Amino acid sequence: MKQIPNLFTLLNLVFGCLAIIFILQTGETLVTQSEGTWIAQLPEKIWWGSICIGIAAIIDFLDGFVARLFKAESILGKELDSLADIVSFGVAPGMILYQLLRISYIREESGLDTTIWALLPALLFPCAGAYRLARFNIDSNQQLGFQGVPIPAAGLVVASLPLILFYNYFDITYIIINKWLLYAIIIILSYLMISKLPLMALKFKDFTVQNNMAKIVLVVLSVVAAIFLQWLAVPVIFILYLVLSLTFKNKIA
Repeated sequence: MKQIPNLFTLLNLVFGCLAIIFILQTGETLVTQSEGTWIAQLPEKIWWGSICIGIAAIIDFLDGFVARLFKAESILGKELDSLADIVSFGVAPGMILYQLLRISYIREESGLDTTIWALLPALLFPCAGAYRLARFNIDSNQQLGFQGVPIPAAGLVVASLPLILFYNYFDITYIIINKWLLYAIIIILSYLMISKLPLMALKFKDFTVQNNMAKIVLVVLSVVAAIFLQWLAVPVIFILYLVLSLTFKNKIA
């Protein structure tokens, strides 16, 4: 029974690996426009990679619950969890950023001649995530609050981008497939992960409204955002999470 939580963690890793397979096996179709520009259609398999990352996030949540249920929390489980997380929420989202950068360059004139050096900044994301996980593992004080953005949260923001592009909410495809915006996303999310900003963990130490106001507001606004914005709600909820955490930072333990 003590190995059941570890099996959940390994399942998280499996879906992270599947995500990478889908993301890298893209097979883009290039369409030549009359004016001579190239348009890259977003490959369907990238969307499946995003779905796999989302499933990995659900499993990541459940393995902690299962560990507490079976009273099987262990140092091994904690280390295994971090190893799985760096793949599912670090490397896989990093590959999404790599592919989106590549597509953004293909859309430009002479984009097919883009050097790989222009795409390598995408690897900054998994590197920052690994640093964040290593620091978390040696810090025993991050129970009801975090220092820096947790890697699953940052990974889910990146994973939402292909799904937002697929449904093209509010006709923002050309905004997201922009190399400068993608570079900004990489830098901002990487910084937030390695920062020491006081951010709340979604755990309740009691059931009083006063001590859980930020979490309650976040849940309510998240439901509203999900109804009206669908996948676009993911980055919106992430921003709300940051704002509420910093607003109520004095109540974060």
